[in-house]
Amino acid sequence: MSESRGSERATPGFLVWRLSTKWRVAVDRAVAPLGLTHAQYSLVASLHGMQRDGERPSQRRLADHTGLEPLYVSKLARALESAELIERTRDPRDPRAVQLALTEQGQDVTRRAVQVVQGLLEQLLQPLGGLDSPRTRTFKSELAVLLDVPLDLTDETSQEQ
Repeated sequence: MSESRGSERATPGFLVWRLSTKWRVAVDRAVAPLGLTHAQYSLVASLHGMQRDGERPSQRRLADHTGLEPLYVSKLARALESAELIERTRDPRDPRAVQLALTEQGQDVTRRAVQVVQGLLEQLLQPLGGLDSPRTRTFKSELAVLLDVPLDLTDETSQEQ
């Protein structure tokens, strides 16, 4: 049975969950031979892009960029540092902050991982016409709109519980 069959009755939340789970599992499997998990890939790929733009972000800045919790980014960064893929140094302007940078080995692994994940992305978006199709651009725009919606519980909602 096709995964899309029955999706007419599924809630948007269920479909978002299914797609995010499908993507996470696929990326986990794809980057495992490079010694990465999906979460680690998200961190090094984001760090790679930020470094390419001339930024040497703090752990906090990288957490904000990825949407991951700062404590989780710290845990991931320590594991990536142990694997010699990133280096963590104190920010000279703020001794409380830790800056992150890819090592040479980290840059190599990240470049290879990005290529692998790019191939997965092309597979995923093929039914929409590919990476550069109008449907994909619309899909990306709609995802950005949804990501901008705050989902924090309000005081009113938490008082009802």
